Amino acid sequence: MVFADLFFIYCFLPLCLLCYLLARSLPAKNWVLIVFSLVFYAWGEPLWIVLLLFSSLLNWGVGLLIERSRGSGGAKAAVALGIVIDIALLVVFKYSGFLVENINGLTGAALPVPQFRMPIGISFFTFQAISYVLDCYWESVKVQRRYSRFLLYLSLFPQLIAGPIVRYSVVEDEIEDRHASITDVCEGALRVIVGLAKKVILANNLWVIVDTFFGKDIAGLSMLGTWYTVIVYSLYVYFDFSGYSDIAIGLGRMFGFHFDENFRHPFACKTIAEFWQRWHISLGSFFRDYLLYVPIFGKNRKYLSLFLVWFCTGVWHGAAWNYIIWGLYFGCFIFFEQKLGKKRIKKWPVWWKHIYSKLVIIIGFGIFYFEDLGQLGLFFQNIFGISALSGAVPLWDPITWSSFLNNLFLVCGSAVISMPLLPKVKAFFLESPSDKLYIAGRIGSAAACLGLLAIVSILLVDSTNNVFLYWRF
Repeated sequence: MVFADLFFIYCFLPLCLLCYLLARSLPAKNWVLIVFSLVFYAWGEPLWIVLLLFSSLLNWGVGLLIERSRGSGGAKAAVALGIVIDIALLVVFKYSGFLVENINGLTGAALPVPQFRMPIGISFFTFQAISYVLDCYWESVKVQRRYSRFLLYLSLFPQLIAGPIVRYSVVEDEIEDRHASITDVCEGALRVIVGLAKKVILANNLWVIVDTFFGKDIAGLSMLGTWYTVIVYSLYVYFDFSGYSDIAIGLGRMFGFHFDENFRHPFACKTIAEFWQRWHISLGSFFRDYLLYVPIFGKNRKYLSLFLVWFCTGVWHGAAWNYIIWGLYFGCFIFFEQKLGKKRIKKWPVWWKHIYSKLVIIIGFGIFYFEDLGQLGLFFQNIFGISALSGAVPLWDPITWSSFLNNLFLVCGSAVISMPLLPKVKAFFLESPSDKLYIAGRIGSAAACLGLLAIVSILLVDSTNNVFLYWRF
């Protein structure tokens, strides 16, 4: 089941809210969420619910073993056991085919390549489980003794299949004691509608452009066409993933949970380090806290740890070489900025920092898109003008120009919306000391969201594919 679906919006969610409202005690409300979460996960692939339940039992049990063996070698053994099994499951289902293919290619062996269908959301709930186990060991959180409460944490449907990666410390208290006020429900619903609008109105239409130009062999695509399409793809990924995160955060708030933000207008950044402080924040903070600052290579090996983090960031996104290249690509620029130093970077003109950061980010999204390394090579030749200089492709073509003109409002509007302009307008009204401005802001915000919901509903009537990009990661 996906969020951008009429059945979810008008059947599943209202029924879940009704049952949640009718449940009087908090344990009953928790069970309502558990049942609906498991139904949500099992809707398309019921077999993989067994894996989710196994992961929840395993990591809940590891937490109990850590508590019982606190201060002894048994606690370390329990942590090691839990993490090894968690990562092993991830490797088997997500990376085994990729690993065997590369072994065959390097050695000439003919090992059978596993053809596992990757369980939905396995990267997200596995990382949540690992964070819980490590936090229990480090005594950052209390060990959860009730299995039902831990199962709720791991399976909660708003963030189950595509994040954000919610740490147990964020929801620890709210699992045991929370209250969803009318304000929470209303603000959460508005956030959900905004997320749906990002996905259905913007991301889906941006994807049509991307698929038109990048969905085939790009050998004949002009330099201008390559730049145009990769910029549109960058906007598509942002609105698709940030839209999902908005929906997840909004749904969580409707049930009394307050998830951390996952995006903070990343394209407003001036450096690559700042971009990653604003983009997919939950993943970046996970690797920062559980890998970068853990002395795996010793205290004086911070740059080795840095590249390990970015290698893992690439690998996490998919079982293909382009993701590894993509992760290390950004790692090189983070390394460059660290060696250069913040004081030197501050001296750069603001316009130059924006140009530098946007060029690096946009080219990075091209690396992210092309899993076929041959197509990735053509992408580099096109975008840097090598193909144009050799006469293989033109600098520009009328089809690209026509597409840009036909989608001018979509592309330019998306670029504007990706910047922190609308929040400033909203803050002007809702944080105003004037009652008239505040009321006008409230009414205008509600009216705008109802209008967006109507547009989303109309667009979803004939829509057949609304799967979020990060579903498969």
